[in-house]
Amino acid sequence: MTSAAGGTRDTDVTRVTSRQDWTDFLDLPAMIYLGDPNWVPPLRREIADQLSPNSSFLKYGSFQAFLVRRSSLTIGRVVAAINHRLIETEKKRIGLFGYFECIDDQAVAHALLAAACTWLQEQGCTVVRGPVNLSTHINCLFLVEGFDDAPYVRMPYNPPYYPTLIEAAGWRKAKDAVAYDYPMVLGSEAAFARSYRHARAMGVRFRPIRLDGMGFDADCRSLHRVYAESFSENWMATPRTEEEFLEEAKGLRKIADPNLFPIAEYNGRMIGFWMALPDYNIALRHIDGRLNAFGLAKVLWYRRKIDRARVLALGVLPEYQRRRWAVAPALIYLGMDGSTKGHRHYRQAELSWVWEDNKKSRSIIESSGGTHYKTYRLYEKEIPAP
Repeated sequence: MTSAAGGTRDTDVTRVTSRQDWTDFLDLPAMIYLGDPNWVPPLRREIADQLSPNSSFLKYGSFQAFLVRRSSLTIGRVVAAINHRLIETEKKRIGLFGYFECIDDQAVAHALLAAACTWLQEQGCTVVRGPVNLSTHINCLFLVEGFDDAPYVRMPYNPPYYPTLIEAAGWRKAKDAVAYDYPMVLGSEAAFARSYRHARAMGVRFRPIRLDGMGFDADCRSLHRVYAESFSENWMATPRTEEEFLEEAKGLRKIADPNLFPIAEYNGRMIGFWMALPDYNIALRHIDGRLNAFGLAKVLWYRRKIDRARVLALGVLPEYQRRRWAVAPALIYLGMDGSTKGHRHYRQAELSWVWEDNKKSRSIIESSGGTHYKTYRLYEKEIPAP
């Protein structure tokens, strides 16, 4: 059995077009991860919105989803995408594959990746990277080391055989990223406390993020500016408009804990932040990805058990990154100190993720007690021009 998208007599590779196709696309992970105690089902509504005809991504990109079926059973999926912001940033015709899910079958993985590469080749791409779900701001990377623990909130997770499948299909490592286990205590607490006092003596002021309406909007606009300036040189980073940043922040507002989100200001201007979120995966793992009334009730019940957090970013404006300002270690100190404030105490954290060659950030993290415990990988493959 074959199709226009490719395939063999045993597999049927088709483009996702119909409502039933999209239902099968969203249903597939439940079969792939059946019995895996570490898997946390993604929210179906979030995935559907990201890939809907109204997706904000379509303002600067395009994508095509594919399914692999065998005897009418869906056994694989992938999305090929072109992010024009990434192409503009790197000045290279880069295509992406993402949302990859597949049974442990090399032929199926090959069919999926071949379909994605063929579509991207037709769009003029000469190199493909993945997994990247449209952009690194959404989700990306395969886990390659550290499968014995459930993922933290908004971190990827996959079966251990995924890296084997993609490497056997001829893909090579583009770059690794690392995650750090971060006990919510400071081995050198006195030194970080001194940094906090020194930063205050320099005139830096610290406060938690505001979650009220106007205050939250104002803080998010400032966060967008600091984030853009602090991480503009990061590999694979693509710019986001202020409007896009504010829209993404709406979801974070619902789960943020001000005690874990200190902000640094100088002369009334935000110059840095430490962004950590409670690990809501502890609650979300108890629902099937459907945040309906019943699912929401379960999340509200299980969130009482949240005792760990994910540190997403430590951002400081370049001109305040010099040691004499001590802004970064002061923010680390406050973020750690906040873990025991308020009604919820956090015993553990993960700082993730950091590119393997980001030596400056890794040095700060390791000096403050972080231990490298998980490794993720982005893959790459060159394809001939059409």
